Amino acid sequence: GLQYFFAALFGAITPFCSCSSIPLFIGFVKGGIPLGVTFAYLITSPLVNEVAVAMFIGTFGLRITSIYVISGILLGMVGGFILGKMKLEPYLSDWVKQIQQNSTSDSGTWEKEHTPFFRRLPTIMQEAWGIVRGVLLYILIGIGIGAFMHGYVPEGFFEQYMSKDNWFAVPLSVVLAVPMYANAAGIVPVIEVFVAKGIPIGTALAFMMAVVGLSLPEATLLKKVMTWRLIGIFFGLITSFIIALGYLYNIIL
Repeated sequence: GLQYFFAALFGAITPFCSCSSIPLFIGFVKGGIPLGVTFAYLITSPLVNEVAVAMFIGTFGLRITSIYVISGILLGMVGGFILGKMKLEPYLSDWVKQIQQNSTSDSGTWEKEHTPFFRRLPTIMQEAWGIVRGVLLYILIGIGIGAFMHGYVPEGFFEQYMSKDNWFAVPLSVVLAVPMYANAAGIVPVIEVFVAKGIPIGTALAFMMAVVGLSLPEATLLKKVMTWRLIGIFFGLITSFIIALGYLYNIIL
């Protein structure tokens, strides 16, 4: 079980957003790391990073920051464990399966020849460019969707539906946040404004987790490496966990 902890911890100390974590996700799958462990990294990486933690401490204090960081790591561990037990490898895209096959055939040759790193570097660069070329269109589409959402959502839209008077504010805030896209450091000032306007801290944190951990741009990019069914399972499970955490935050904070 420690593999899920280390994957989530590695995600927490790498300063990547959800979209920039996907090349590492591809590398993990290519390297033969179990899919559930790679999901543990993919879940935690955008939720927790050093910059966001520093901003959180200055904005909300050590107690709330500690609760958020611990729950973010636990979310990655539990989510990765459950997704790993579901045996979802058949739902990876054909492109990723081809990368896995090529990696398996190449690794045996490298082990026999003991090729030094610098002699392998041109091959590594070629494969890296192949990954970039394969996902570039999806990155551009994702950026376009995120820019559209940021530019056309009316001011005050979220505050209207996330007030403490609405019992459905937590699930609604999570659903509304999924089309958005931002990294953890960029969304912390927005959450500070939400809380200052009277939105419960748990609802605001659930909104933040959904914005940075799940987004339409991320789903667009994931389509290159997963089938829609796997994306739906991944998003559905993590959305449910974030909603549950939102209600829990509102109780304990």
